[in-house]
Amino acid sequence: MQQSGNEMVGMGHDLVAPGIETRPVDTTAVFELQQSGNGEEGLPPAHTKDGSLDRYGKPDVRGRTGGWKSGLVLLVSQGLVTIAFYVLEASIVLSTKYVMRQTNAEAESTFSLWMGTVYLCSLVGGFLSDYLGRYLISTYAQVFLTVGFGLLSASAHALLKPHGCGAIGKLCDPHAPVEVSMFYISIYLIALGNGACESVLATFAADQFDEEDPTEKQSKTSFGWYFVVASNIGRLISVALLVYTESTGNWLPILWISTGCVITALVFLLSQTRRYRRFKPSGNPFPRIAQVIVASWRNKNLQVPSRGEEVKCILRLLPVWLCTIWSSVVFLQMPSLFTEQGAAMDGTILHFQVPPAGMIAFDIISTSTLIVFYDKLIVPLHIKLTKTQSKTLAELQRIGTGFVIAVVTMLSAGLVEQHRLKHSDGSTKEMSSLHILWQIPQYILMGASKAMVCVAEKDFFAAQTPDGLKSLEMILLFCCSALGGYMCHTILLVVNKITASNGKASWVPPNLNDGHADRFFFLLAALTMLNLGLFVMYAYRYISKSTQMRDGIEEMEEVEP
Repeated sequence: MQQSGNEMVGMGHDLVAPGIETRPVDTTAVFELQQSGNGEEGLPPAHTKDGSLDRYGKPDVRGRTGGWKSGLVLLVSQGLVTIAFYVLEASIVLSTKYVMRQTNAEAESTFSLWMGTVYLCSLVGGFLSDYLGRYLISTYAQVFLTVGFGLLSASAHALLKPHGCGAIGKLCDPHAPVEVSMFYISIYLIALGNGACESVLATFAADQFDEEDPTEKQSKTSFGWYFVVASNIGRLISVALLVYTESTGNWLPILWISTGCVITALVFLLSQTRRYRRFKPSGNPFPRIAQVIVASWRNKNLQVPSRGEEVKCILRLLPVWLCTIWSSVVFLQMPSLFTEQGAAMDGTILHFQVPPAGMIAFDIISTSTLIVFYDKLIVPLHIKLTKTQSKTLAELQRIGTGFVIAVVTMLSAGLVEQHRLKHSDGSTKEMSSLHILWQIPQYILMGASKAMVCVAEKDFFAAQTPDGLKSLEMILLFCCSALGGYMCHTILLVVNKITASNGKASWVPPNLNDGHADRFFFLLAALTMLNLGLFVMYAYRYISKSTQMRDGIEEMEEVEP
């Protein structure tokens, strides 16, 4: 997908919504303008230097477009979208269980498939932005979000019967097929909208800053951090809303609040339409990838340094990429099986009931803390243990460290589940006297694992994908998350099918007290260990892009006459 900054040069193409006036641009004149200027290279000082265009397809005039004014509006829009979406993401397991009357395994499968679709839609949104531009895709995505949340909120009036149902332990009445259909249509519209928005909006916001200008380049770096902070603040606000909802079962107010958030986000997005900076869509990246592979195959016995080295880069990335898919399987346990486990524990503190999904606050705090204090905590510890002066861990080292923490996370969850079962009352009610705060270590560990793996994974793919195939970075990341969601669904189905025999309950049954979710956690820990072993083997043999390209140049110099 098209990259921001100086990797993008857009010349004379309209990137505006339907109904907005467009004017053709003389691309030759624009090119000549870029080459001349007022005694300086590039565009005159009044214009941006990174090739960005205004809504008419003309070079942007600095001060009239982009900058912090547009960026902050997109920042607010992102925060509002995060609040709405994360409310649904964090509560969908419990809502499908108590409102839609699904079993634990069915609710987790629904969540895994839905999240896989969210990431698949992120990939689709990224591709479409290559054709239509980021502004259009961001707008259409938020329209889908608004329609999805509107339908979900409206249908909830029929789903939430009798009054007060949907709280933990309180099932709603069975639903008519049309009501069930409306529920699934609405949540998958939300998946489409959020997925497409997630892959495009952050980059579109970064487009509002000119990388070729030193001042705006620094602002762009700062803005990236603010964007992460806005997302995390949105998640924490969502947790606060869930505290009220899950303890009382009042889903209607929170759904309409979420709908109001996405409507407001859309209004903010549209409010700066005239000021946004845009880039010419780059087109489909797949033909370029296919050309590299075909050209290398046809000329495999010839010296083809450029395309041949690109193919080698891709092939060497694939084993590492396959190993990182498993991390998505592990991370999806937090908003699914962790939440179901917490719902079967005692959450009472004085007269307050801790909502199971609210425990995700510890994950958010852990992830944010580790990212912020990484240089002050992890790097000095790494230097002390390894007795080296390396300023940071390499990307593959960080990913491996994240996998190790993931193993410990699953072991911790399994041990908590064992103790939860020991403290169950033996009745038909799915409850245990073990307190929900015993889950804190597994949430903190999960946050640390995510901080290590996700950031390093993005940095690794960004650094190691060939320069001419930077779209591959986004493809690999979103495919990894999407496949992880579908893999999680498949694993749960297979495990329950195998373990439910001779009249015995499966490991993840409708009532967790009848099963052995602890064994499922231990199985995931073992599979994560296996994945870690394979990852270490591939990482040890991995040849970085810079080394590979240098060796290729040396080989070419040797064969020259």
